Amino acid sequence: MFVDRVKVFVKGGDGGNGVTSFLREKYRPHGGPDGGDGGRGGSVIFIVDEGLRTLLDFKYQQHLKADRGPHGKGKKCHGKNASDLEVKVPPGTVVYNEETGEKIADLTKAGEKAVIAQGGRGGRGNARFATSTRKAPKLSEKGEPGEELRVVIELKLMADVGLVGFPNAGKSTFLSRVSAARPKVASYPFTTLSPNLGEVQVAKGESFFVADIPGIIEGAHKGTGLGLQFLRHIERTKVLLFLLDTAGTEGRDPLEDFKALQRELALYSKTLTRKPQVIAANKIDLPEGKENLQRLKDELEGDHPIFAVSAVTGEGIKELLYFLLEKLQEVDGEVQLEEEVKDKTEDKKVYKYEPEEKFIIEFDGEAYLVKGKTIERYVHMTDFDNEEALFRLQRYFDRIGLEKALKEKGVKEGDLVRIGKMEFNYSEEGF
Repeated sequence: MFVDRVKVFVKGGDGGNGVTSFLREKYRPHGGPDGGDGGRGGSVIFIVDEGLRTLLDFKYQQHLKADRGPHGKGKKCHGKNASDLEVKVPPGTVVYNEETGEKIADLTKAGEKAVIAQGGRGGRGNARFATSTRKAPKLSEKGEPGEELRVVIELKLMADVGLVGFPNAGKSTFLSRVSAARPKVASYPFTTLSPNLGEVQVAKGESFFVADIPGIIEGAHKGTGLGLQFLRHIERTKVLLFLLDTAGTEGRDPLEDFKALQRELALYSKTLTRKPQVIAANKIDLPEGKENLQRLKDELEGDHPIFAVSAVTGEGIKELLYFLLEKLQEVDGEVQLEEEVKDKTEDKKVYKYEPEEKFIIEFDGEAYLVKGKTIERYVHMTDFDNEEALFRLQRYFDRIGLEKALKEKGVKEGDLVRIGKMEFNYSEEGF
């Protein structure tokens, strides 16, 4: 089964808790603080595996969660960092944040990695809070929560040539002739319900990949027919090969078909129209094919290379494949030159100071919601059973002006305030 779009819940492991502990040994009954730190939680990392061609595995595993970091112990024993969860994905995988639509990763090369959900850092043990004026702190932190989010994972096939054409133009037959791929072939529309990828061996040591994109029809850019399900696969290709039913076996006009395909690609993405384009006038073995071939040449040959072929008999196929190989070598050369120029002119990275993230306050009719990555993390890592930890949190609230901001929003004594997963009733006296 070919799967090219899935939604998955991803969560990095929480950090382990730091511990409050004091050294107790013979002859040292009142030793200092020796609480160790918690270990870092594991991150969820996607890594490209060239052997994969589908996102099928995610259909059966829609929750990806890394391990939590172990807690700290006494005698300054720190928790070990948890192992990262590495998830294999096919080349051409793009990951988006479902809530914001932001692109998180675009993975194309073998072995390429991307952190999708960062593991939380471990909480500090009380040994970390000892100073010259505070010899015996009872303060320790809980582990930081790992990142969690829902992501949309899309696959865009990594092919050199994208085979574009209306249903029944002969794309599957063409692919089965030029490669070892064996797509289903039948005489009804949408025989191909998923993209097929085939490797074309032109000569010894010289080959390229062709992707047979399921039949595009008018309105495909809006999702009509199979539409948006498969148009994304054309984006990765270097050259577009338009396969036309030159014989017009279903009453279609090959010239109008080409213009309609051009419109659909342009409406989907202007970038597609700038790719090198080649026309394969298919079904030339039929009498009607030869009649329409001249019309195509008269109208289009000045702007597009046209090859008369028959996917059934093999006529003209060899010449077309060698031309595509040469065109791909030209495109690869241009890309390599662009990358060299970019490397030479690339500016040095400038690191800028980023101030602490500000929080926002919203009222949902029941509670005042305080939102902000930094403040939510601070609250989550606070041990509410520890008096010193509560005093520290109160000082942090005072420093960032939380109470003043809540009053400006209209908070009153006893009102419910929610920060992350923690709820408490507002009091002017603090905790």
